[in-house]
Amino acid sequence: MTEKTAPQSNFLSTIKVGGWTFISRVAGLIRDIFTTNLLGASFFHDIFVVVLKIPNVFRKLFAEGAFSQAFIPIYSEYIGRKDDKGSQDFLNALFGILLSALFIFTALALLFAPIFILIFAPGFYFDIQKQDLAVSLLRIMFPYLALISLVAFAAGIQNSHNKFSIPAITPLIFNLSLIGSAWLVAPKIDIPVMALAWGVLLAGFLQLLFQIAPLATIKKIPIPKIDFQNPGVKKFFILILPAIVAGGIAQINLLIDTIFASLLITGSPTWLYVSDRLIQFPMGIFAIAIGTVLLPSLSKAYAQKEIQAYTEQLEHAFKLVFFLAIPSLIGLVLFASPLLATIFQRGAFLWSDVQQASLSLIAFSFGLPFFMAMKVLVPAFFSRQNTKTPMLIAFLSLLINVCLNYLLAFYFGLGHLGLAIASSISAIVSVIILSFILKRDGLISFTGILSTFSLKVLIASVALISFLSIFNQYFDFELFSQTQRLLHLVAAVIGSLIIYFGSSFILGVRPADFK
Repeated sequence: MTEKTAPQSNFLSTIKVGGWTFISRVAGLIRDIFTTNLLGASFFHDIFVVVLKIPNVFRKLFAEGAFSQAFIPIYSEYIGRKDDKGSQDFLNALFGILLSALFIFTALALLFAPIFILIFAPGFYFDIQKQDLAVSLLRIMFPYLALISLVAFAAGIQNSHNKFSIPAITPLIFNLSLIGSAWLVAPKIDIPVMALAWGVLLAGFLQLLFQIAPLATIKKIPIPKIDFQNPGVKKFFILILPAIVAGGIAQINLLIDTIFASLLITGSPTWLYVSDRLIQFPMGIFAIAIGTVLLPSLSKAYAQKEIQAYTEQLEHAFKLVFFLAIPSLIGLVLFASPLLATIFQRGAFLWSDVQQASLSLIAFSFGLPFFMAMKVLVPAFFSRQNTKTPMLIAFLSLLINVCLNYLLAFYFGLGHLGLAIASSISAIVSVIILSFILKRDGLISFTGILSTFSLKVLIASVALISFLSIFNQYFDFELFSQTQRLLHLVAAVIGSLIIYFGSSFILGVRPADFK
């Protein structure tokens, strides 16, 4: 096994990425504290989070989704062959094509902004006041897509060279920009939400500038050149088309949730947003960090025909996700209201909003292990340049999500809670099918989980549930001051870490189990 594909190196890189991501996610929560304090669960905040999701969905699709999943395996092949000229030609050609496509797409979005609002947020389109605001915000924020797509391109280059820190730090800039906008600018203008929109655009510029130095360090600054005949580019387009469909379906799922949410009562998009933000905390720290490191590593192992190393890395990653997802699920379910109240209940965000958001948070939490597992299973397909299978599974997920969204949110009247339940069920089905295919192909056996390890996790989880249940039963969190809430929550988190990881250690779980 080569040094670059060693599981131990992956484990250490994951810790590094997870650490920086943790800092960024904390900043993200502080950002949301400022924005919800400023706007509450008002239609201003509803429109902001929904409109921001439009460029973010396309970002996840084209930049961090299909683009990265098609780019990294091909670029890793060049690196494995030590073909410096070929790799640079590939980067230059792809950079030129990417710039051109982003310019055209952004121009169309700015020109046809009302149509985008009609498609992606119909609940806002038919109210003139909401439509005008939504269109204005979209025109300010949509260029962020082009900027952050270039950032993701730069991150893919760095990750392929085992440089993970700068890409992991970069999202912190976005959060700091929004905090500054909400704190320093928004209170001084007539429509505070406009300051947040300009803060998004500023963040895009700053994040892109932040990538120049690290790319220069590894001498991989691309020079735009449109060359569709480049061999790597040709291969890239073969891979990216099904990846776009697969990723597109996944992002369409998110947009469908947004569309349904915009049709529900005022506050629904905000309640879903804040609950999703807490779900994204363990997702970013653990699952996304693991997946970020895993994709280039698996790609290199597969390209070099190191199948045993490939299987070992995949098994260890899945095992680590399982180990971290379970306590995250328990903590979010048992402490849904305390977490939301401590973080968000201030200013215009009320206790009633906390109660509504806690419903969707609990529903999302039961899907959390499966959301996290997707970040490991999907790279296993893309690393082998198999984009067709995730595409087909994504189609199925879309159908399930659409049907359940309508049935649960409207037919059964569950509102935003129904949307969260639908998302979790869709993820569960997708993980089951993807896992079965990988097991059938002999690339994962789950023996690391379906063993005494799972029993150890179960015992540690029971200990954690017992601790949190006892800890929480003697407190009336609604009556607490913010200071009391914070102290209570900190004590609960520290105690949970000691109980779960302490129990796991006593039972024999060691870092060596994951590397």
